[in-house]
Amino acid sequence: MILEFKVFNPRTEKNLQETVRKAVCQIMEKKYIEALETKGISKEKIRIYGFAFCGKEVLIDGGYFCKFETAGVSFT
Repeated sequence: MILEFKVFNPRTEKNLQETVRKAVCQIMEKKYIEALETKGISKEKIRIYGFAFCGKEVLIDGGYFCKFETAGVSFT
């Protein structure tokens, strides 16, 4: 399981949805998944989650990595 936490920045983001998307994108861009794969964990078992915070409000998105990979989700 890979978790990425981000705090909402109103100067650069419109809402928490954008913040959580940036969190998931960072997991992909920094290739955190490769570290788990080198330890023998298959992509089918890897889960990725982005957490976006604004005060006490939290938005979480993610799931199995393969869900994003097979859906052709753009992470840029």
